[in-house]
Amino acid sequence: MATDVISQSGGKSDFWQGVRLSMPVVVASAPFAVLFGALAVDQGFSVLEAFLMSALVYGGASQMVGIQLFGQHVAPWLIVLSIFAVNFRHVLYSAGIGRRIAHWPIVQQALGYFILTDPQFAVAEARAQSGQTVGFAWYLGLGLPVYVFWIVESGLGALFGKLIPDTHALGIDFLLPIYFLGLVMGFRKRPLWLPVVVASGCASIIAYKTVGSPWHVSIGAIAGVLLAVILPPHHSGVGERP
Repeated sequence: MATDVISQSGGKSDFWQGVRLSMPVVVASAPFAVLFGALAVDQGFSVLEAFLMSALVYGGASQMVGIQLFGQHVAPWLIVLSIFAVNFRHVLYSAGIGRRIAHWPIVQQALGYFILTDPQFAVAEARAQSGQTVGFAWYLGLGLPVYVFWIVESGLGALFGKLIPDTHALGIDFLLPIYFLGLVMGFRKRPLWLPVVVASGCASIIAYKTVGSPWHVSIGAIAGVLLAVILPPHHSGVGERP
């Protein structure tokens, strides 16, 4: 049945094109998936619970925040609120990607929103901006490997986490930020790119120093969105197409 869905939604070639594009994300996210599994067990989760959290929640940063707060016996409502703060940017992502996948059947849209991640949104938006259709087969190929590997690697981290050396000392934890930086740079030719990035970055840094984590993520995103709404595109002056 999965083969039929892929075939009906753009063909196997589109699916495998998406898979190829997903490989850098799989590699970059691997240390964080393993690290999450190890930290989850350290905080009292079982291997099965860590595995299920990755499978059902599927949100790297929110999972990290969640297990840290669980370990501190914080009130449930505060845990939920903190996770919402970290993942608020996905509300913006969903609004943006919704116009690209509106032609899909409702079940496919639901699956598309579930596997939506930062890189998934950026690559899909770049494809749409280039004039290509965001088909379900291509989108599934882009997102499904990341999801599957995230779950598997989380389970491995939970099982063998104590054998893993310090990822901070090895610098492995910096892979994903580098990848995200590359995604941001990929949008540099769009109007308002520079002022939005600067406003978002500055607001995030100030919020991190004053309000603290994880609120700085959402505050930075909101600052960038507000500036993009306030300033007309022709006022950006930098990074516009001639």
